[in-house]
Amino acid sequence: MPDNRDAPELSEVARIARDLIRIDTTNHGGGRAVGEREAAEYVIAYLEALGLHPEVYEPVDRRTNLSVRIPGRDRTRPALVLHGHLDVVPAIAEDWSVDPFAGEIRDGMLWGRGAVDMKNMDAMMLTAVADLLRGGEQPARDVILTFFADEENGGVLGSALVVRDRPEWFDGATEAISEVGGYSITVGGTRAYLLQVGEKGLLWLRLRARGRAGHGSGFHPDNAVTRLAEAVAAVGRTQWPVRLTETTRALVAQLSELTGEPAEDPDALADLTGPAAGFVRSTLRTTSNPTGLEAGYKHNVIPDTASAAIDVRVLPGTEHEVLADIRRIVGDDIDVEVVTRDIGLETAFGGALVEAMLAALDRADPGAPVMPYLMGGGTDNKALSRLGIAGYGFAPLRLPAGFDFTGLFHGVDERVPLDALDFGRDVLADLLRTC
Repeated sequence: MPDNRDAPELSEVARIARDLIRIDTTNHGGGRAVGEREAAEYVIAYLEALGLHPEVYEPVDRRTNLSVRIPGRDRTRPALVLHGHLDVVPAIAEDWSVDPFAGEIRDGMLWGRGAVDMKNMDAMMLTAVADLLRGGEQPARDVILTFFADEENGGVLGSALVVRDRPEWFDGATEAISEVGGYSITVGGTRAYLLQVGEKGLLWLRLRARGRAGHGSGFHPDNAVTRLAEAVAAVGRTQWPVRLTETTRALVAQLSELTGEPAEDPDALADLTGPAAGFVRSTLRTTSNPTGLEAGYKHNVIPDTASAAIDVRVLPGTEHEVLADIRRIVGDDIDVEVVTRDIGLETAFGGALVEAMLAALDRADPGAPVMPYLMGGGTDNKALSRLGIAGYGFAPLRLPAGFDFTGLFHGVDERVPLDALDFGRDVLADLLRTC
């Protein structure tokens, strides 16, 4: 049973995040998923209790999307999309210190799959909206509150279908806010915040090697597994060079200013961000990571094919170039199949919405610097960009120094401080009032 003795009275945002974690919405990818329906029903009930009437779109059984428009004070202004996803990646319970779907409270933190990605933000969005509506307030402009399915599979059965089939949900919207930004890191003893203004492009590749089947005891140089292993090792060990974009150039400059260290070595500056260093380093270059292998069916049989999954994240605008590099690295003997491909995004670290986000953070944590960054992964902002909507990552969390927040994305023992959830709800509500 969950041990909640150290937090008998949970704030509303923590309670909602806990409840959502306890609804298993595991997404294995490739269409294999528990489904988001029960979590969506929970969200719908909460919104209806606020007097709202969300629309639902479930193009695939149990893969539920929902959206509701909240009228703003100035309806002549473009609308703002505030969106989250309700699915989570799988969790192997044996690897965890707690039941990943128990929503346990321990050491002042909420533990469970989704505590970081992204049922924490889902709860923050819901309660920020509730704070306004219960107080008889309206957001500064129309807010389109949306929850997608299937984000952890690239949005194939979620945001991609919603944008295609329900574009009217987003009529009049020009900007969107979602996950993976607005959280704090500690640099040289100074707490600073990262605001996400871009995302790397996505290439999920399948490498396939072919050879001659045969007996495992034989002399067999034409071995598909050997050929594949060499290609996988070559891709996995490739050291992609640092290549700065407008966003990462600005990030490096601000890190240099904060630390007093020269800007000539971006990796060295990234190392000064503590536990976030790996996350920051990944934004400075292409990355290519093998994530799966398939070959063979019996110990003494050499198969005629072998395949591997490769997760490649590329800087915006370099997709064609990187794919050509991958083909060169693996050689002509390896087939390279593009399983999923999605664009990179980058927008300016400026404008009225960015200024409003900076101001909201400053009111909550005065004087803390805010830096732009390019996210190494991806969000449903990619799908919304097809409607001309500029996306940002702003899930504001004030985190303790040394807390490895970024390492918990898709990690073991995922958890978030309870007071960070309260901070995020307050900042988001402030932003909705003022943006």
